[in-house]
Amino acid sequence: MGRYLVRRLAYVAPIWLLISFFAFLLATLAPGDPAELLLRSQSDQAPSAEDVARVRGELGLDAPFVVRYARWVGHAVEGDLGRSYRTREPVLHELSGRFLVTAQLAVPALALALLIAVPLGVVCAVKHNSVVDHGSRLAALIGSSMPSYWLGYVLIVLFAVKVEWFPVAGRGGVRHMVLPALTLALGSSAILTRLTRASLLESLGDDYVRTARSKGLRERAVVVRHALRNSLIPVATVAGLRFGHLLGGAVFVETVFAWPGVGKFVVDSIYARDYPVIQGFVLFTGTVFLVVNLLVDLLYARLDPKVRLVAS
Repeated sequence: MGRYLVRRLAYVAPIWLLISFFAFLLATLAPGDPAELLLRSQSDQAPSAEDVARVRGELGLDAPFVVRYARWVGHAVEGDLGRSYRTREPVLHELSGRFLVTAQLAVPALALALLIAVPLGVVCAVKHNSVVDHGSRLAALIGSSMPSYWLGYVLIVLFAVKVEWFPVAGRGGVRHMVLPALTLALGSSAILTRLTRASLLESLGDDYVRTARSKGLRERAVVVRHALRNSLIPVATVAGLRFGHLLGGAVFVETVFAWPGVGKFVVDSIYARDYPVIQGFVLFTGTVFLVVNLLVDLLYARLDPKVRLVAS
């Protein structure tokens, strides 16, 4: 396992550098001059060329691209992502604080999605081509096709406006988390349900499952202890990717429910051409995806004995 971990970590560094380069490049290619936008936000009068040049120098935007990138990535390695042009606060501080707020939605949303998807996928696979299977597949197809912002508004109308069970928007207690977390969970559960069903159906046809049945094991033990364990490997992969997506900021859901997470903050920064925040967000999110994928790969070694043997 130790050699496997070292080998996986060896891939992280070059991928991280590649992410940092594209993060810096894409933010730089965005139209608009952040110095001019910053001056316009501070005064109603159009800024002069001298003022724009002065602010560009203060922000370090007058240096060549290569110099600015080398300077930025060097500081990023040390945990310094620069300062926001708008708030003048450290970008890492701004992102990490809002990242925790987003995690308050992402963690329960993924947990709820798995609690819905795995049992439902197992039932669909065991009762293959039954009414339950067809109905669940139709519901999963509809759930995966619905835009998250539309689903969020539907839940607001039903449970916040009509019956007034939950607040409409904002961040507060547990009741404020229910609707946005449920919005995120339903979309993810639809995808994970279909994947669990397909993966378990494939495992139920394997030789080791037929062998377990021939030994007289109960069907429940065959499904849960043997087939389901191998079926969870692709489910773990997609769940990890979904979790990284949720942690990266579910922009539409956070906007609909006025949830002050990282996604909404970055959208506002894009409109303001706040380069350090945009660059820091892409690098921060890319790092989250790398860490989540690494953890999923390590989870493979726990779920699949064949992976454990290769890793050792």
